[in-house]
Amino acid sequence: MKFDVKSLALTSGIVWGLTLFMLSWWVIATGGGDSSTTALGQVYKGYAFSPMGSVIGLLWGFADGFIGGFVFAWLYNKISPAKTVEAA
Repeated sequence: MKFDVKSLALTSGIVWGLTLFMLSWWVIATGGGDSSTTALGQVYKGYAFSPMGSVIGLLWGFADGFIGGFVFAWLYNKISPAKTVEAA
């Protein structure tokens, strides 16, 4: 089985971007956000638990997830043996 590299990259980007976006709004809604730098804020420049930070997290998350999904699918396709389907 082979992965469609572009599809997995796009899906991974969307999922990780939306995860960061929703995480930010969850923290904002529960009152947990403060001005201190978070671990994610150190990795993704400009990310914070704020409305603007959630949009920045969405963009960073999409880019990071896209690249991660692309590399994963490409590497999997290179490493996995090609399986042929025999007709019955």
